[in-house]
Amino acid sequence: MKAIILCAGKGTRLRPLTFTIAKHLIPIANKPVIYYSLEKIKSIGIDQVGLIVNNENINDFKNFLGDGEKFGLSIEYILQNEPKGLAHAVSIARDFIGNDDFLMYLGDNLILDDISKFVNEFRKEEELKASILLSPVKDPSRFGVAVVKGEKIVKVVEKPKDPISNLAIIGMYLFRSTIFEGIDNIKPSWRGELEITDAIGYLIEKGYNVKGHVVYGWWKDTGKPEDLIEANRKILDDNHFKLENKGIVDTLSDIQGRVYIGENSEIINSTIRGPVVIGANCVIKDSYIGPYTSIGDNVLVENCELENSILMDHVKLLNLPYPIDSSLIGKNVQIVNNERKPKAMKFVIGDMGKVEIVR
Repeated sequence: MKAIILCAGKGTRLRPLTFTIAKHLIPIANKPVIYYSLEKIKSIGIDQVGLIVNNENINDFKNFLGDGEKFGLSIEYILQNEPKGLAHAVSIARDFIGNDDFLMYLGDNLILDDISKFVNEFRKEEELKASILLSPVKDPSRFGVAVVKGEKIVKVVEKPKDPISNLAIIGMYLFRSTIFEGIDNIKPSWRGELEITDAIGYLIEKGYNVKGHVVYGWWKDTGKPEDLIEANRKILDDNHFKLENKGIVDTLSDIQGRVYIGENSEIINSTIRGPVVIGANCVIKDSYIGPYTSIGDNVLVENCELENSILMDHVKLLNLPYPIDSSLIGKNVQIVNNERKPKAMKFVIGDMGKVEIVR
């Protein structure tokens, strides 16, 4: 069995961050989102991965992932230069997949459930042509949904206005090579895309056995800033990081709860209340870092309070008069309070930036 991970999306809902980094490479608990996908795939015994990327982000992925050797995987990069839909993404991976069974995983989705049962059942039940991971949701209109009788899927619909089921398709699929028959026999939807739900619907109409596997654990489509903040909170809450201090903590500082401090980082006269992850070469001085905060490498925080936030690499926060909460701050950002007069706010903000001032 092989795997394909779909990473060609532009991440428009995460701009301006995604002008300079692929959304799948944004860190959660100081690990890029895509790392969690690769670890999940490795855990079920798959070692050949096709990464569907676009011509704008392919070099970023190659720089982060290389050939996959550091993950115990072999990664092949497959270009999807136009956003023509999930089924189109599968079709361009046909040479990579060949006649093998394969797992398809949407690369910006985090799924914490153990998927070994989902995969093992598919491996054993040879009559199955597809198996789809499902989960009940409150608002099915935001997702592709499936109607299930017993374990058999009898109908799938992409983002229905009037939902026919509350079982959402959550971004993980298992297919035999039969799915290519379905893709070859569908036409673009009203969105101009080849929908994977239409290809699955073709298999159902032809009488092929398509199964739904329902999970009830936490999962998240990390497509918006608030989704990343929630995912960061969940990962930190669930002990998905080591408790270790590789830095220097002075005697005036107070470390509470589960905290990771990276190499050469200094904590000076500060309180760190976990769960918190702090990267390498950081300086935290005269500050309070509250729960559910992830701080990247080479970050300076001085005379500030923050919690429930993600700070990427090379951020500088100085002398801020109000706490930072529930924030996502990209690389090389500086937020500085300057006491010079006359008092004024001074910004250099790129396209689609967002500043919210709460007083």
